Amino acid sequence: MLTAINPTTGKVLNEVEPATPEQLETILSRADSAYQTWRTTRFEERAEILRTVAKLMREDTENLALLMTEEMGKPIREARGEVQKAAWCAEHYADNAESYLKSHVIGSDAALSYVHYLPLGPILGILPWNAPFWLAFRFCAPTLMAGNTCVMKHDPHVPACGIAIGKLFEKAGAPVGIFQNLPLETPKVESVIRDKRIKAVSFTGSDKGGAAVASIAASEIKHSVLELGGSDPCIVLADADLEQAADVITLSRIINAGQSCIAAKRIIVEAPVYDDMVRLLKLRLEKLKVGDPREESTDIGPIARADLRDNLHRQVLQSIEAGAKCLLGGDIPNNPGYFYPVTLLSDVTESMVAACEETFGPVAVVMKAVDEEDAIRMANNTDYGLAAGVWTDAKKGEALARRLDTGQVAINGIVKTDPRLPSGGIKRSGFGRELGPHGIHEFVNAQQVWVGPKQE
Repeated sequence: MLTAINPTTGKVLNEVEPATPEQLETILSRADSAYQTWRTTRFEERAEILRTVAKLMREDTENLALLMTEEMGKPIREARGEVQKAAWCAEHYADNAESYLKSHVIGSDAALSYVHYLPLGPILGILPWNAPFWLAFRFCAPTLMAGNTCVMKHDPHVPACGIAIGKLFEKAGAPVGIFQNLPLETPKVESVIRDKRIKAVSFTGSDKGGAAVASIAASEIKHSVLELGGSDPCIVLADADLEQAADVITLSRIINAGQSCIAAKRIIVEAPVYDDMVRLLKLRLEKLKVGDPREESTDIGPIARADLRDNLHRQVLQSIEAGAKCLLGGDIPNNPGYFYPVTLLSDVTESMVAACEETFGPVAVVMKAVDEEDAIRMANNTDYGLAAGVWTDAKKGEALARRLDTGQVAINGIVKTDPRLPSGGIKRSGFGRELGPHGIHEFVNAQQVWVGPKQE
């Protein structure tokens, strides 16, 4: 049984029966059958479906947003924004896929030689709970526009979101089988990855889960794209605009109750401005409202699950025991639901749990760097490599970006995902890229064509 627990109350919200073996077979068979036709459709035909789905999302934003608010606790204002962003992703690939996949002529000894990009077949998307609509469309929009079909195995804690996404394609009149929701318990996923009809896998989640998925896919000689965790550094140097940096870092740290892979998790501040930065962050963080995510005034909702909150609290307590100063929060409230207070830890060192592990919640971790070189060293001292922020002179920031071991760097701005730009990590943050022109090239066959006669 796929059980959704409302993290605001701690009570069961709904239960969904997982797919039976017969239903799973039907889903995979439809995905394979639909691919044979979908692969030959024109870009404009594919785009029409995605534009219709985007229109339906925009028209039903309130109801779709509420599903996220109830199932995983996303504040309603953020949930509306996520639905709109998912619609934008669908529209972006509807508008740009054809140019992204344009054939590339390459000179050789042929009369004509080129590379064109052909679909692979049914692609499996294994998705997490923290951005149910955005991550679904980050996966499916480029994949469908490339001519593949999609099987979406969503997180078992957001079953209603998965069902709703599947119904959007039905309402849009999409050909049967091009996009299907697969309600399935996580242990049953291995057999789906190994099924010969599935040609590749897109996974977003933990590094532990990603390692398991990648190893299974590799054993079947199948391509996979992994977007995994992050312990993202945000460097603030002495010449930074501290007020602006504090505004942006605060937002980056607390959006989605801090449950974001690309949130600013280690705030590394150069010594001359360290005390000022801690003060500015505290002023902003202490004003934020933690509460019912259905209320418009709420800034931060609950943590999605009890076990996630317990782990977050362990990280905070162990860091305090090791010498970190807790300037805000740090206590679990005695209220229903899985709420955690906005927490500010200062004087965190590299050996502390809050610096070594990914903190998935509204916990700001501030670390002091001696100078610019020390800040870069600290930023790279992690097993993760997803994204980073840098606050300094723009030209200096560009030079520093080349020295950061991450897949994405934002200079004097917030780290974010954007349909126009590639996103992904290195090290234990995964491999491959999503979004932008790079993302749509992940699940295609870059076929080289050589046309004779041979040229002398």
